[in-house]
Amino acid sequence: MKEKRIYNGIERPEFTPERISELKADEVFVFGSNLEGMHGGGAAYVAWRQFGAVMGCGVGLRGQSYAIPTMQGGVETIEPYVSSFISFASEHPELFFYVTRIGCGIAGFKEKEIAPLFSDAVGLENVCLPEGFVKVLK
Repeated sequence: MKEKRIYNGIERPEFTPERISELKADEVFVFGSNLEGMHGGGAAYVAWRQFGAVMGCGVGLRGQSYAIPTMQGGVETIEPYVSSFISFASEHPELFFYVTRIGCGIAGFKEKEIAPLFSDAVGLENVCLPEGFVKVLK
């Protein structure tokens, strides 16, 4: 069984689960989107259908979802959005963020390309990363 961690008095998993179908009131689903905010597939579709993502909004917090654009170019075009997310998460300790494998589905990137963008999130207790990202970062 995977180790658990406690944040804001609630038990949380060590890594972002592969599938998330429900969130606690303070939890946020972080997903890869496109700049146009057309959430038609993958985690973006889940965010739209279940967690409050808004069609036409491809960046930032909406409902219990946080969009990080991944479809506009290379890894270097994703980095500023990840940096903004990490700053946002550090400024919002009342929230707990589940980062999905952003960019590693429809966008076509590999974990070894995307995970390094999240190196500054490793020390944040309110950010949960996918196990594959953590393995790359170790």
